[in-house]
Amino acid sequence: MISIIIPTLNEEKYLPLLLESIKKQDFGDYEIILADAGSTDKTIEIAKKYGSRVIPGGLPARGRNEGTRIARGDILFFLDSDAVLPDNFFEKALPEFGNRKLEIASFCLVPIPRSRISLFLYNISYNWPIVALEKILPHAATGILVEKNLFEKLGGFDEDVKLAEDMYLARRAKRIAKFGIIRSVKIYASDRRVKEDGWLKTGMKFFLCEMHMIFIGPVKSDIFKYRFGHK
Repeated sequence: MISIIIPTLNEEKYLPLLLESIKKQDFGDYEIILADAGSTDKTIEIAKKYGSRVIPGGLPARGRNEGTRIARGDILFFLDSDAVLPDNFFEKALPEFGNRKLEIASFCLVPIPRSRISLFLYNISYNWPIVALEKILPHAATGILVEKNLFEKLGGFDEDVKLAEDMYLARRAKRIAKFGIIRSVKIYASDRRVKEDGWLKTGMKFFLCEMHMIFIGPVKSDIFKYRFGHK
């Protein structure tokens, strides 16, 4: 079984797209756990409509950790609430995960809505670098597959990290396990964060975050003023 864990906060607009894409998969051995940080819209109602288990969450790291505590699956799949899975996602991702003997993996991203410009920007700023750096500097965002045993060995996500806690998890995991970027399938991801903050500001923020992680360590202060929840 795969436990799909989704942290949320007021996601009534995007969550149905994700849950519908999961429901359409030709794969049924999964559970959905939604860790909610206090939504005041229809997020919880929508989640229950799709048969999700709903628990109290918090910031993404805490929500994912809380979800793991009740997860029944041997493999955990952490997903952002504004992602969408393509058809046959599990049919492609799981065999590759197993055949490559990966213990933790992440994915390249395709922007929603898709355009030539946005896809090119995603490729040069994220997709191409994470594949090139796969073996020496792991990156993980939006979707992470990880064996539950490994996740528990790592002690879960570090809830003191304010930004890029997902990348920090991948880099800690790389020290003791095999990490990889899945090649056979990509995840669709909303470009709302880029639209809200702007390409330049977003790119600079994550470049500086990357430098901080490499030369100083994980970001445990609020210097980047990360806020959970977007329009």
